[in-house]
Amino acid sequence: MHNTSRPDKEQNNTLKRKILLRVVVMGGSLGLALLIAGVGAVLAAYHYAKPGLPDAATVKEIPLQVPLRVFSRDGKLIQEIGEQRRILVAYEDVPDFVVQAFLAAEDDRFFEHPGIDYQGVLRAAVKNVLSGRRAQGASTLTQQLARDYFLSRERSYVRKLKEAFLSYKIEQEFSKEEIMELFLNKMFFGQRAYGIVAASQVYFGKELDDLEIAEAATLAGVLQRPSFYNPVSGPEDAKRRRAYVLRRMRELNFINDAEYDANMAYPLQSYLHGPDIELEASYLAEMVRREVTNRFGSEVTTRGYRVITTIDSRLQAAANHSTRDGLMEYDRRHGYRGPLHQIDLATADDALIEQTLEDYRSPGQLHTGIVSEIDVEANVATIRLARGQTIELPWSGAAWAAPFVDRSRVGDAPEQVTDVLAPGDVIRVYKTLSGLYALGQIPQAQAALVALDPSDGAVVALTGGFDYSASKFNRAVQTQRQPGSSFKPFIYSAALANGFTAASIVNDAPVTIESAELEGEWKPKNSTGRFYGETRVRDGLVRSLNLVSVRMMMRMGVSAALRHLRQFGFDDDALPANLSLALGSGAASPLEMADAYAVLANGGYDVAPYFIDRIELADGEVIEIADPKRVCQECEALESAAFEPERVESLGEVTRRQDSPVGEALIEFYDPATVAPRVIPATNIWLIQDMMRDVIRRGTGRRARALGRQDLAGKTGTSNDQRDAWFGGFNPGLVAITWVGFDENEPLGRGEEGGRTALPIWVHFMRDALLGVPEGRYPQPDGLVTVRVNPATGELAGATATNFIFETFEAGTQPLPATESTPFNLYDQDEPTLDQDDVF
Repeated sequence: MHNTSRPDKEQNNTLKRKILLRVVVMGGSLGLALLIAGVGAVLAAYHYAKPGLPDAATVKEIPLQVPLRVFSRDGKLIQEIGEQRRILVAYEDVPDFVVQAFLAAEDDRFFEHPGIDYQGVLRAAVKNVLSGRRAQGASTLTQQLARDYFLSRERSYVRKLKEAFLSYKIEQEFSKEEIMELFLNKMFFGQRAYGIVAASQVYFGKELDDLEIAEAATLAGVLQRPSFYNPVSGPEDAKRRRAYVLRRMRELNFINDAEYDANMAYPLQSYLHGPDIELEASYLAEMVRREVTNRFGSEVTTRGYRVITTIDSRLQAAANHSTRDGLMEYDRRHGYRGPLHQIDLATADDALIEQTLEDYRSPGQLHTGIVSEIDVEANVATIRLARGQTIELPWSGAAWAAPFVDRSRVGDAPEQVTDVLAPGDVIRVYKTLSGLYALGQIPQAQAALVALDPSDGAVVALTGGFDYSASKFNRAVQTQRQPGSSFKPFIYSAALANGFTAASIVNDAPVTIESAELEGEWKPKNSTGRFYGETRVRDGLVRSLNLVSVRMMMRMGVSAALRHLRQFGFDDDALPANLSLALGSGAASPLEMADAYAVLANGGYDVAPYFIDRIELADGEVIEIADPKRVCQECEALESAAFEPERVESLGEVTRRQDSPVGEALIEFYDPATVAPRVIPATNIWLIQDMMRDVIRRGTGRRARALGRQDLAGKTGTSNDQRDAWFGGFNPGLVAITWVGFDENEPLGRGEEGGRTALPIWVHFMRDALLGVPEGRYPQPDGLVTVRVNPATGELAGATATNFIFETFEAGTQPLPATESTPFNLYDQDEPTLDQDDVF
């Protein structure tokens, strides 16, 4: 069949060539008649197609799909969110050689023709007729732009006709430079890359200015068939297409012979690059996506919205590193769980090794590797990483790897590398700060860290787990866990508001409570299992004594405590209406705990956490800006000054305006709508701050003394059965909360508690966060007095006493001399009785 049809095809081609030749050589009246007929046909076709043509001016009104971009407050890119990767670029910012590459590949007469290249059409027609097939197209860049904006890729004469007429209209509406800019931003380059900037980043991980001519030629060559000339999926085809573009660039004198030779020899190395992320904060980025979608709808991921968050890039980097390091430290304490897999190196080729390495993701700072050999004498293992890289794993990096038995036990400590590793083991390693590699594994426990600016609630750092790629569950906001003793500062604040002082004596002794809600008989105990008898309230917090907290709650009443605790912003779910509340038996997220701790840090003001500073459109127009309530102690003074000019003048710079009388400055500055309200008295908060500084100086938070600062305050927390480990702490300018636990709410293991498990993460973070930051101050508010008291009884120490300490009290609550009739220790004589309005 094929043989009989071939002569017919050849005859047809010969006939076409003869007809073309006759047309070309014909002249005179016949040629003129054909020309007139052709013009008439074009005019008729234009009037036929005109009603269905869109207005060319609307090309600029059609929004390009540009992803949502999330930034830190100091301009670091956190995430791009959207189906299409696109970054718009202005024509003047495109290097000349990039434009020239596209001219050479697609339309060398672009700056000369009116949208339709008649010379190109004739040239293509001649070649197509001579070859007997459609060997060459003639679409200009403008025609491609018209087709991709308004038309389909349907192969028909009607579509081609519309494309030509629309191209002409576009050329009348826009300059050549504007058309080229639209083209370079619009076109699809494969691999979700739309526009030249995204293509440059996806294929080469470069900005336009950093491209080589060969790379620009590669990108220009992709457009003809993105799936075929894709340098990642079709490198050989891409290389042939690149050669064509470079040859055309030389023929058009865009490059000289030397440049042509150099770029032809330039290696074609391309693999997919993700967005040029400058800061890792994926948990926060997802919070942003949800929030802006709720505000503006799903179009936010296609309209080029820019969200500038409150995240500080330096603090976020510290949060990432401290969270991962703390989890890995916990994980090492509980033993090595063995290799991920074993392969037979004798039969494995490079392809299998590379595929095996690719099969295992490497979250965090971990890298997947295969043990290729072990040097027994040097006690060193050689590890093969991806792309043929090899590293050495010294014995010091594997010495920790006693075998895992269970969460409370490990096996015998190894003595050499061969006790831990064998050739063919698929393992994970990471690079230590010293530059050496160590054996690692993905921790099974998880952690979260939230850091706030207590002056306005801005979230400056947030991690929701070990790594977002491994688990997208955000434990900073989506988990509700028992805060344990990290909740006690709020209980003690309630106690101070209900008659206790820092020197009140409370009996740390066993107590039994009958309650149906607490499952019958409840016997709270201290974490040590011991009881310490009569204890000052301050020491009860410093040593985190459970019985002190419970007895204070029994005396002041659950109802009174709840009324006070709600002022810290806790949801009612975190405040069970029974005595177990004294031990932090409620449920709160790390973000909610950070919000409450901000009240402690800022002096008693209610600030609301927020993480979006402003939202911009693609052109930079700001459409929303945060207006949080801020702490303003001076404003509080202004309010009490009742607008008295002499009082206002004494406040100095806060109200100073040279162009306005003092009274006007006061009215303009003090806007109650922008000022965080006070929810806890300043005297109460200062006393709790002072006790929490003692927690670090001599209590359960002693490990924080390693930071060598005097402005730190905090509290450890451990829930029942060591299921949750917490540390919450602050200085006057920064609050940070850390939590560690299992998603399945399983015990962390013997000895794992807030001071050992969560506090090291907090210390690591604060060391980096406060580097170079001067020590903060906790100004003592009016209404406090400091007296000498007997540390054993809490009573006033006489002038001749040798055993005394200084204690601070709210004025009027300090112990009185023995001659005074007012008793001091109200709550230490008898077993406490419950108020009738207490709820269990």
